[in-house]
Amino acid sequence: MLIDSHCHLDRIDLTPYAQNFAQMMEQTRIAGVEHILCVAINLQNYPAMRTKIASSPDVSVSVGLHPNESPEHTITVDDLLKLATEDSKVVAIGETGLDNYRMPKNTDRQQERFRIHIQAAKTCSKPLIIHTRQAAQDTLRILKEEQAADVGGVFHCFTENWDIAKAVLDLGFLLSFSGIITFPKAHDLRAVVKKVPLDRLLIETDSPYLTPVPYRGKSNEPKFVAIVAEQVAKIQDISVTRLIDSTAENFFQVFRPILS
Repeated sequence: MLIDSHCHLDRIDLTPYAQNFAQMMEQTRIAGVEHILCVAINLQNYPAMRTKIASSPDVSVSVGLHPNESPEHTITVDDLLKLATEDSKVVAIGETGLDNYRMPKNTDRQQERFRIHIQAAKTCSKPLIIHTRQAAQDTLRILKEEQAADVGGVFHCFTENWDIAKAVLDLGFLLSFSGIITFPKAHDLRAVVKKVPLDRLLIETDSPYLTPVPYRGKSNEPKFVAIVAEQVAKIQDISVTRLIDSTAENFFQVFRPILS
C-alpha cells in the first residue's frame, strides 16, 4: 500500500486543482496511492479541511499549529484534545516543533506551543508530527524533557545529518523523507537515507511544496510520493515493492488510521 504520510490538502489552492479536489484525489488513486495523511498547519483551516475530506475514507488528518504560524496564534491543550478525541479521522498531533530558519525571533513562543502539543499528544495517546529546521538540538531537548517518547511519532521531511538522525531514532521516533532526496545537491541527505533502518522509515510529499525531480517548477501532489518511494528504494538497494510494503507497515504501526 503506497502511502503519502504528510501532505497539506488545505493548501490545494496553490495547485491546479484549487477548484477540483475530487479530480486531484482521482489522480492520486490512479497513481496507486491508497492512503494520505493530511497534516494541519493551524486550527483556523481545520473545519474547511475536514469538510473537504469527509467523504474520503483513504484520508486521515492531524491537528496542530505549525511553528511558522504567527506568534499571535494561540493554542491550548484543550483546543487540541477537543478535535483529537471527537474526530475519528484524527490520528496525530502536529505538525509542531521548532523553526529557527523562518522564525528566529519567535523561539520562546514556539517552544511554549511545542510543549503544549506534546502534552496534548500524551493526554490523548496520539503520535506527534515533528517539524524542525535549524533547531534540532532544542527540538530533541524539549522532546526529552516532556517525555515525548511515551507517544513517539515522526520527524517529517527530515534533512539533518546522521548524528541527529540517530538521536531521533534512539528517542523512538521515525524519520520521513520527501522529494528533497531527489534534488541534485542532496548527496548528504541520501547518505543518511541509506543508513536508516527500513522499519523506522516513512515517505511523504509535503505537497504542495517540495516537488521532486523531474517535476520541479510545478506544484507538488500526493501522487508524486511514488517518485519518493522509487528514490528511497534505489538508495537502500531494495525493490520498490518492499519499500512500499515496509513504509505502509510503519505508517499503520505509528498512526493506526481507521480505514472505513
